[in-house]
Amino acid sequence: MPPTSDREAPGAGRSQRASKPVSVKGLVGRALVVGAAGFALYFVLPKLAKVLGAWPALSSLSPIWMVGAFVAESVSFGCAFALQRLFLRARGWFAVVCAGIVGNAVTDVLPAGDAVGAGVQFQMLEATGIDADSAAGGLTAASMLGIGALLALPIFTLPAILGSSPVNPGLQRTAYVGLGGFVLFALCGLIVLATDKPLAVFGRIAQRVWNTVARPKKPLQGFDRRLLEERDAIRTALGQKWRQAVLLTTARLGFDYASLLFALRATGSDPRPSLVLLAYAATGILAFVPITPGGLGVIEAGLSSMLILAGVRPSKAFLATLAYRLCSYWLPLLAGPVAYILFRRRYRTPAQLRQGGASPGASK
Repeated sequence: MPPTSDREAPGAGRSQRASKPVSVKGLVGRALVVGAAGFALYFVLPKLAKVLGAWPALSSLSPIWMVGAFVAESVSFGCAFALQRLFLRARGWFAVVCAGIVGNAVTDVLPAGDAVGAGVQFQMLEATGIDADSAAGGLTAASMLGIGALLALPIFTLPAILGSSPVNPGLQRTAYVGLGGFVLFALCGLIVLATDKPLAVFGRIAQRVWNTVARPKKPLQGFDRRLLEERDAIRTALGQKWRQAVLLTTARLGFDYASLLFALRATGSDPRPSLVLLAYAATGILAFVPITPGGLGVIEAGLSSMLILAGVRPSKAFLATLAYRLCSYWLPLLAGPVAYILFRRRYRTPAQLRQGGASPGASK
């Protein structure tokens, strides 16, 4: 039997490790996580409970309008995949669609899962032979176009806001915030795409801050150059296809918005489309904050509240929100595992597909 001192050594080591002070960065990170969880529980959970309490009432929805909501949401996803395929310059649809569905599902099940979902999507696209840099530039360009289009939506509600029809002050403020955000986004986008110096300066500052605060074993170097390379990849991805890109981006948002309108009609509500568009835009902007996976709870609470401000009765606002999220969140989430299984069955070995080359995955 080993000496007693040898048996106690592991315990002593664990005790020393347990007593090691937590860094300030670790404390701040934990505090942020606890704060976000507390916010979700205190402000979001009651609204989410009301929305989910409407589940039994789904049977009362109009089947025709619900079919319309599902078809509109399916077309919206199809436009998103077509936009990605355009930027990736891929011949086929199978890999792009499967990678997009799986990436979306991963994003929707993990808190702040955008980065993880994008990473999974990149890996799947790489497995089909699509260049990683092209994938990063193309998907980033598609994402930036989507953000800009979402911020621009309040522009189309200006006639209703400036006209004589009464508009809830909360929705008016939402429109003005969205318009200001769009102008700022457009100006920054033009500067970044047209000039090198601002982006390079930002990259050097970010690199210096990261190396000072995080103090990694291997300091970050050349971040400004990498940012410029990514910018050039995005600019190349846009290329002369910008008209198609704008059309697909507009169609994606338009059919998603139509899905919400159909869900409202399925409940028997018939609110003003301009006010619903404001509610839709405000909720989309709110979803940028990654508090919960896929905005679960946050979007339900925000959208139902905004619909009530748009004149929808509370009971029907909760029911319409649930019906819309069924089409836009839950069904695509359930499609994720199916898409991954189908993808793995076709691409069991990596890099069989090359851009411009003939391959089953590229042509189907």
